[in-house]
Amino acid sequence: MRAVVQRVDGASVVVDGETVGEIVGQGLCVLVGVTHDDTPEKAAQLARKLWSVRMLHDEKSCSDVAAPLLVISQFTLYGDARKGRRPTWNAAAPGAVAEPLVDEVVAQLRKLGAQVETGRFGAAMKVSLTNDGPFTVLVEV
Repeated sequence: MRAVVQRVDGASVVVDGETVGEIVGQGLCVLVGVTHDDTPEKAAQLARKLWSVRMLHDEKSCSDVAAPLLVISQFTLYGDARKGRRPTWNAAAPGAVAEPLVDEVVAQLRKLGAQVETGRFGAAMKVSLTNDGPFTVLVEV
């Protein structure tokens, strides 16, 4: 699993004009990609990492300050544009594999005590955020 994690001061996801997920104030916006060999165990490992990674101000984590997370599925994180002009998506898991694993990341975060908002799997989403820093890292498990 792969996640692009951004420290934000607010973020939201809109689908068809409706806000489906939103966090206000300090938190993390997390774009999650799934590949073919990912497992529920990797989803749990990613959730633990997201909950404890020290990316917030004063080297705090979401678990330290009860900061919310906005988790959004994004298969394009496994795109490959090394050849030609059109990326391939061969490394991205199909929706039937990816959706339950993204849901598992969210479930594991909530089990840890996190406030989690989400996008809508497979939808055309408009993501808005204020990247605070800017501070963005790639997390892979």
